[in-house]
Amino acid sequence: MATDFSSIPIIDIGLLLAKADDPKMAEDPGVLEVVRNLDKACTEAGFFYVINRIKMMESRIQWLIKNHGISNTLLKEVRDITRRFFELPYEEKTKIKMTQATGFRGYERIGENITQGVPDMHEAIDCYREVTKGMYGDLGKVMEGYNHWPQNPPKFKVLIEEYISLCTELARKIMRGIALALGGSPGEFEGHRAGDPFWVMRLIGYPGVTNVNGTDVLKNDIGCGAHTDYGLLTLLNQDDDINALQVRNLRGEWISAPPVPGSFVCNIGDMLKIYSNGLYESTLHRVINNSTKYRVSVVFFYETNFDTAVEPLDTQKTRINGNNKFERAVYGEHLVRKVLTNFVEE
Repeated sequence: MATDFSSIPIIDIGLLLAKADDPKMAEDPGVLEVVRNLDKACTEAGFFYVINRIKMMESRIQWLIKNHGISNTLLKEVRDITRRFFELPYEEKTKIKMTQATGFRGYERIGENITQGVPDMHEAIDCYREVTKGMYGDLGKVMEGYNHWPQNPPKFKVLIEEYISLCTELARKIMRGIALALGGSPGEFEGHRAGDPFWVMRLIGYPGVTNVNGTDVLKNDIGCGAHTDYGLLTLLNQDDDINALQVRNLRGEWISAPPVPGSFVCNIGDMLKIYSNGLYESTLHRVINNSTKYRVSVVFFYETNFDTAVEPLDTQKTRINGNNKFERAVYGEHLVRKVLTNFVEE
């Protein structure tokens, strides 16, 4: 349940990450402090930044990422190689063109992705965990396929797959903290819920206001329309110098989520909203790039098991006298329904 928040909270998760696999993590005072902060952020905004340490130096705040295994250097390398791909000629980029036949994996041009019926002003490479033929029966048929990585820039596949592995592990550990926040055990979102998590990743380029088809673009052109995310937890790695992400609060105001160098912006997805029985909100957000600069963001979506039937946790049913505010939903069905309405094929 989102509130009238006016800014996005910043959470130091270093102690949680250090103890995430400790059998006694739920007894650690430092971990419990992080858990309280996560609970507050998820309840009030559904969005938060994660960092590992705040250090004051020469009257300036420096954000240092030390413990989560994803260095500032790698965050930038991932954005830089994505930018180099988008700088290639259109004919080169379409060598990995997304189609239904690729399981909706690959490159999509500006305006090909749609949100609520309106073309989005971005280009992207969409990636999903590989789904082999028959892996999930009819449920997964639409998503069957493997990722089509570009040959240019060199080492694209190696770098991005390393990044996916690290993001998966980071998200798993954050979810262990969120599990405690919801009154469960640290492993609440493992096993049959998310022990074999599906993942989605979008590498996105948002042209600046004068860079679409050589003409000026009106400042209200939207890079990505208002939407919620589909799964459990999103990790956003965005350019450090362009303010474009906006999050809607309960009053309907659009609150800026400006870049904090070295951080991830995290937000709640639809499946976690159901697990929390509505306590946590999958908050509407959008992207408007009013800068003249081209903006890159790399978004990793950590999901449940593909075929998991999601329903409120028992701890959250108890919170409201045993009632379910939401019907159960199968994650794979939810994803496929969204994918089939978000893409216009030429």
